[in-house]
Amino acid sequence: MLSIFVIVLVRTLLVMLFLPFSALDKILNFKQAQKQASQAVSVSSIGAVLIFAGFGVEVVMSLAILTGVADRLAAFVLAGYCIVTAMLWKQFWRVADFRLKGDSRGREVFWDFLKNLALAGGFFVLAFGANPASLQSFLAHPLASTHPYAVDR
Repeated sequence: MLSIFVIVLVRTLLVMLFLPFSALDKILNFKQAQKQASQAVSVSSIGAVLIFAGFGVEVVMSLAILTGVADRLAAFVLAGYCIVTAMLWKQFWRVADFRLKGDSRGREVFWDFLKNLALAGGFFVLAFGANPASLQSFLAHPLASTHPYAVDR
């Protein structure tokens, strides 16, 4: 029983940024999210589409990871999502005041960029496992579940 609790806790920690916080923020602050999305892609009409797509990815993939249904594919998708959002919204190289010492908005954005990449790494470990056989298993059966809550007898 303790092992199932730990698995639920670890999976919850992985997705808690998205479900409920980021998904809920997209609903409660839709106009601001749409404006930010439009600025990132330089096309104002696609902002709402990006917000709805992001909401769907965050909710559906997080639930898949929590339930263990196609959780490896969901983790792969969320890893890609983290990388894309880092590249679009955490562009530290565009912030004029990037400095290693002292106050620097650029350095703050850089840390957010690295956090997104680190989270992607965690999702990749969930998707691919920690060894070459696990990666081959994912490539052969990407929709398979890891069956995280199965109790071995």
